[in-house]
This record gives sequence, structure tokens and C-alpha cells, in this order.
Amino acid sequence: MPRRLITELQPQAPVDQVFLATRKQLRPNRNGVLYLQVELADRSGSITGRLWNASEADFEAFDDGDYVRVEGNTQLYSGSLQVILTHVERADPRSVDEADFLVLTPADVARLEGELRGILDTVAAPPLRALVAELLADGPLMAAFARCPAGVKHHHAHAGGLLAHVVNLLRLADRVAPLYPGLDRDLLLVGVFVHDIGKTVELESAKGFSYTDEGQLLGHVLLGLDLVEAKIRNIEARTGTPFDAEAALRVKHMIASHHGQYEFGAPKLPMTLEAVALHHLDHMDATLAGTMQLLQAEASIEGGWTQYQQAHGRRFFRGRT
Repeated sequence: MPRRLITELQPQAPVDQVFLATRKQLRPNRNGVLYLQVELADRSGSITGRLWNASEADFEAFDDGDYVRVEGNTQLYSGSLQVILTHVERADPRSVDEADFLVLTPADVARLEGELRGILDTVAAPPLRALVAELLADGPLMAAFARCPAGVKHHHAHAGGLLAHVVNLLRLADRVAPLYPGLDRDLLLVGVFVHDIGKTVELESAKGFSYTDEGQLLGHVLLGLDLVEAKIRNIEARTGTPFDAEAALRVKHMIASHHGQYEFGAPKLPMTLEAVALHHLDHMDATLAGTMQLLQAEASIEGGWTQYQQAHGRRFFRGRT
């Protein structure tokens, strides 16, 4: 059977091929019987797989980040396509073509890293420029930044997703700032750069995508605040001069408020012009990227509409051509 991308899978179709396994869990159903749930991914997206009547041995048979060969059948459930598994086993990575699983190639990542540095190099305000330089000089941090997803499910959920998300926001900020003379462009660019930087600690991205202990207990907002504060202290220790207090406060406020609303996990509401702009740009990019991902995931389903998306409370019109 030729390999099919996840976006090419049809409902009620047999599946026998290799995927990248992430976020595996062993769960009890309502009757206490265990089942295995795992996210199966390729370069086109991800799909949930479930193995009923699973055992501890099934759970231990592979790790997050492994390539696995699965057998089963697709089915629609609550508007989403899933795979009901009959077999899953670790695959030999030497038999896998990694191009089937990379949304961004190494060349793509290098290009995005160059664009990130190029835009940030235009930051002129001395304290903000110093903070950018301190962050960019941290090799392990920037390696994690280039590897990390922006999320594990809803948008930019792939290796390099955080980098792609931030570069797109930098492009948007660079175009929006001149339209609003009251916006501090330097501050907005730095806020874009650091708003999700805590995800480099929140998410484990070396093998699959999952939350670290720090991520589960603190979350990327608090982790980002700690990281930026540590970099500011490093600058002060190296230069022997205090960092501009208001600049530090404004940058931290953008991290704390970028989710925009308390119910979305923001400790504070946006209270500066740059924080308001960052929230709306971030929300727009995440929403559009997530919706595009959803439309792509259902590209093989017939008809002009997606299935009803419970999380969104609606269906989406893909068009009939």
C-alpha cells in the first residue's frame, strides 16, 4: 500500500504505515478498561490513534518521538478523523524517510533563523538591543527556540513551529507599527520575540512534543518571565549598570498579557499599546494557522464543508472547487 499523508486519509479506510508517535497515554475507559491513545504525525499534520484493550506492554512498546508502524482503520468521531488501531510497534528509523515527517527542512529553519536575526538587528533602543543580543548569544536557548513547536496540537505544532510563528509575527509587527505612530516599534518587536520564549522550557521537543514538569507546574508565561529576568540580571552583572527599569517592565508586561484575557491564561490584561498590538497579532496568527491546519486535515473529506468542529462551535467552508 503506497504511503498516504494524514491529510489524504479517508474515513473508513485501512491504514498500514509508519508515523511519528507523540503524546502517548494509557487511559481507562468508563468501565475501567485500559486503552492506548497516541498522536500520530507526519509533515501534513497529526491524527489521534486509539488501541482498545491495551496493556502496559503496549504502552511500553515505544516512546514519544519514535517512528511506529501502525495497522488499523480510520473513522470519524465527534467531527474528527481518528485511527482505531489493531497493532502498533516501533519502526526501524533506518527504514524511514525523514522528509515525510519534516514540516520545515533544515534549510527552511536556517532561512527563518536568518530572517529572525535580520529583523531583530533593526532594534535600536540600547536596553532592548542589549536584551536581544543577550538572548541571541545563548546557543542552547536558540537551538531549543529553533526546534520547539509553538504548541502541541492547535497551531504550529511541529518542529520549528515556534520559530515560524515568531518570524511571521515579526513580519506583521514590522508592517503594522508604521501605521500607528504611537506604537514603539522596538518594544513591539522585542515583545514578539520573547512572548513565547518560555515554551523552550515548557515543551520537551527533542523526542516528540510533550510538556515538561516545569511546563505543567508553571507554564510558559511564568517561565518566560523568569528567563527574561535572568538575562536582564546577566546584562547588569556584565556591564555594571542597571537595566532600564521601565523597558524591563514593559517587556515583561507583554509576556504576562499576550493571551489577552484572564480566561485564556493571561495573568494580566494588556495595558500598554504594544501589549494590545502583540495580543491581537498573536491571536490572529495562531487562529489563522490553526484554521488552515484544520482545513488541510480535512482536505480529503468530500463536500465543501468540514465536519462540525466542537472546539470552535461551527463548521468551516472549504469551497467546492
